[in-house]
Amino acid sequence: MLTGKQRSYLKGLANRLDPVVYIGKDGLTANVVKSIDDCLEARELVKVKLQEGCILDPKATANEVAEKLGAEFVQAIGHKFTVYRESETLDAEKRIVLP
Repeated sequence: MLTGKQRSYLKGLANRLDPVVYIGKDGLTANVVKSIDDCLEARELVKVKLQEGCILDPKATANEVAEKLGAEFVQAIGHKFTVYRESETLDAEKRIVLP
C-alpha cells in the first residue's frame, strides 16, 4: 500500500511519461493485461490510455488492472491512468526509490 507521500512522488514522475499501453474498443483483454505486466516489470511505473472507442471507466479499469497484477493504482486523469509495481528483475540503479 502506497502512502500519500509515495503516491505524490509517483504522480510527479508520471507527469512526464507518455502512455505506453493503449486500451481500445475491445476493452481489457488478456493481451492488454500481459502488455501492462511486461511494462511494469521493465519500468515499474506505467501510464495507460483508454482510446476513444473504449467505454471503460479509467479509475475502475486501473483498479482492476492493479488487482490482477499485484500493482498499485497511482492516479487517473481523463482517459489515462497510471499504475506502479516494484520490479524484481530491474537493475538496482534503474529502480524507482520511493521516499
